[in-house]
Amino acid sequence: MSDSTPAAFTPGPATGVGSMPGGDAREAVKTVTGSFENGQGLVHLPELPARGPGADMIGRTTGLLVELYAHVEPSGWRLGDRPGRDTRRARSFLGEDLDALEEFTQGHQGPLKVQATGPWTLAAALELRGGEAALSDPGACRDLAASLTEGLRGHLAEVRRRVPGAQPVLQLDEPSLTAVLHGRVRSASGYRTHPAVDRQLVESVLREVAAVHDGPVVVHSCAPEVPFALLRRAGVDGVSFDAALLTERDDEVLGEAVEGGLRLFAGVVPSTDGPLSDPAGSVMGVRTLWRRLGLRPGLLAEAVTVTPSCGLAGASPAYARAALAHCVRAARSLADNPE
Repeated sequence: MSDSTPAAFTPGPATGVGSMPGGDAREAVKTVTGSFENGQGLVHLPELPARGPGADMIGRTTGLLVELYAHVEPSGWRLGDRPGRDTRRARSFLGEDLDALEEFTQGHQGPLKVQATGPWTLAAALELRGGEAALSDPGACRDLAASLTEGLRGHLAEVRRRVPGAQPVLQLDEPSLTAVLHGRVRSASGYRTHPAVDRQLVESVLREVAAVHDGPVVVHSCAPEVPFALLRRAGVDGVSFDAALLTERDDEVLGEAVEGGLRLFAGVVPSTDGPLSDPAGSVMGVRTLWRRLGLRPGLLAEAVTVTPSCGLAGASPAYARAALAHCVRAARSLADNPE
């Protein structure tokens, strides 16, 4: 995690959020590298949840945990005493993905993004042995964050080993972060919600987990009410979000964040099949935001990376390819015509 300015943290003009459709790791990596290599954008390690448990967002990250293990129950992922077939499956899927990444990034030099579920979304999703969310137990939350930190340390080292020219960018996926902060995570019974977690604690845990990486860290959430101010205080370098969910209430903190060096990963391209507008139209909302914030137009290309609104797991393979290509064209339009 760095204190970089937008000019120093240059992930590229466009990237994907993480997930892709289908179950073929080689095809997914080939699509991503073909879309973003040669300066077109930020290459990332795809995730393929259609393969089933262990390839989903939560299961994939449980495979990274150190000295903590999880298995699938009808209600979801649950912590257990020892590694089982679900842990082995998660690690096997990740190994396949890394093999494909290594194959298609020979000679790659520069930023390369990897994604993992962040500590608070993980705590909201993972069940304790009794079936309640780990979020209900402060000690379990601490243990989970520590285990995740060690797992990420090893994962980043493995990416560097396989792709020696890579400069890893770590993305922490936190779609449940707002629910954690506002006490909206439902209990196992569904009849109540867990109390809101103290904002200072949320911030400090995020800072500690992000500190495992000596390079850029991005937090992604495609939920409403992304806590930009908290994430900025936690020291992350970028925030990835669904631009359609921004409101004018976000303006002040966004303006301060951008001027303070935060990179915005603006989700402006729909993540499910449908017609794509012209590239200039896709980023019109970003230009409008810039004018509303009173930021200089020239800062756009330095501070904004164009992405789909969320992961592309629910899209068709053809649309996923088109969406990534559209992100590249939209980013080019933003850079060529910032006014």
